[in-house]
Amino acid sequence: MSPYVQQSNISYFQVTEFILLGLPGIHNWQHWLSLPLAIIYLLALGANLLILLTIWQETSLHQPMYEFLGILSAVDMGLATTIMPKILFIFWFDAKAISLSECFAQMFAIHCFMGMESGIFLCMAIDRYIAICYPLRYPSIISFTFVLRSSGFMVLRNVLLSIPVSVLASQRDYCSKYEIEHCLCSNLGVTNLACDDKRINHLYQLVLGWMIMGTDLIIIIFSYAQILCSVLRLNSAEATSKALSTCSSHLILILFFYTAIVVLSITHLTEKKFPLIPVLFNVLHNVIPPALNPMVYALRTRDLRLGFYRVLGLSP
Repeated sequence: MSPYVQQSNISYFQVTEFILLGLPGIHNWQHWLSLPLAIIYLLALGANLLILLTIWQETSLHQPMYEFLGILSAVDMGLATTIMPKILFIFWFDAKAISLSECFAQMFAIHCFMGMESGIFLCMAIDRYIAICYPLRYPSIISFTFVLRSSGFMVLRNVLLSIPVSVLASQRDYCSKYEIEHCLCSNLGVTNLACDDKRINHLYQLVLGWMIMGTDLIIIIFSYAQILCSVLRLNSAEATSKALSTCSSHLILILFFYTAIVVLSITHLTEKKFPLIPVLFNVLHNVIPPALNPMVYALRTRDLRLGFYRVLGLSP
């Protein structure tokens, strides 16, 4: 009998731990991927910590736009840290076992941080919409209080909506299968091992995606459509260029984030034929954006770049 299942006093086995097998089809040499993943993870932590430190020390960056960026950096570090240490332990030490409670906690954290990232992108889009379309009203609308309230709302929204994911998963009956062809505890990957009906888990996953990602994306598209219309009405080419420049960094990150989600969803359709593709995309989607976001802002935001130089004691 496997050590990861125990026999009940009736007639079936009850799973007590899951086994995360890693990347499907390449188990024997997947440890070679640990080095680039570890470098990306450390880069994400270092770059986002630098952004937080720079925004905290530079009084000129104490503006809503940069405060939202600081919150995004904290969310990025949380998202990457939720999965990367466990993945590296699997690759380096073959530590594949994960308790049910730890697995469900990781599942909750992934959904919560992903929703938070989408929510902060929405807040940043609203910030740029007010700044460009209603510049005279911007100081009275987008204040420090607005940043606190909107961020608090996003935390509350995503915590409350992510709790049922783990609760519903924990209520399933895992009676025999315990090996997960993945590096992390994804909702569908775990609940597919259940012996009882898991349709409610799949339905809630779909509803949750539309409630959070779908709603956020619709509002973001509307905001940037209004921004584009407002910018095109400007008579000054310099003003138009400046307005577009302030939005470009946000737009690049938003497009990458949501495009990656769409690609990830599409790759799940090939899961039976190419099981490695969706798993690898899922891992990369949780670690590459946290490393990419600071680079985009460092390259495209002059004030933040100058702040980096001062914090690091370098000359621009």
